[in-house]
Amino acid sequence: MSVNKTINDSFHIYDTTLRDGAQQEGLNLSVHDKLTIARHLDDLGVGFIEGGWPGANPKDTEFFKLAQTELKLKNATFVAFGATRRPGVKAADDVLLRALQDSRAAAVTLVAKSHDRHVDLALKTHLDENLAMIKDSIEFLRAGGQRVFLDAEHFFDGYISNKAYALEVVRTAVEAGADVVALCDTNGGMLPDELSNIVHEVLTASSARLG
Repeated sequence: MSVNKTINDSFHIYDTTLRDGAQQEGLNLSVHDKLTIARHLDDLGVGFIEGGWPGANPKDTEFFKLAQTELKLKNATFVAFGATRRPGVKAADDVLLRALQDSRAAAVTLVAKSHDRHVDLALKTHLDENLAMIKDSIEFLRAGGQRVFLDAEHFFDGYISNKAYALEVVRTAVEAGADVVALCDTNGGMLPDELSNIVHEVLTASSARLG
């Protein structure tokens, strides 16, 4: 698996066909299918290809292993998808974070909670611990030489609920070394003008590079 070191860093297509796209009903991609699709995406000039969640999905773990020897990419960089460390667990001791590191993907996208209510209900932890989870996870992967993108889940709903906390999630990620923070309209309920206004406010309030 090769990594393009010279790709222009101003704009990219980030493709999720091999993970999100594979979740549609009736579709079951084999590892061979995923390798074939990855070659075509690379030929199309896609900048980043999200290959799946190594450690959480055995097929994705195998995919990243085979990609190291069977794929010679001309344009794309492979990205492994995963989550921040678990509450109360050191990053170095988190099995799934270790699997992301072991995938040898040049970049990792970490999904993190940015809605205060979801920190309580889904993670069952407190807001400061969620920020620590984001910081520790990014720093752990960066120390191993991987680029990190943060997927700020439910960001826009979280911003409306608790603007200060949603912004703190963005700032924490940037300070820890995240290259890009992707602001996600996870439920898909925001209108274009609402999205535009919030993105502008985040750009004004932080130094983040947004996706």
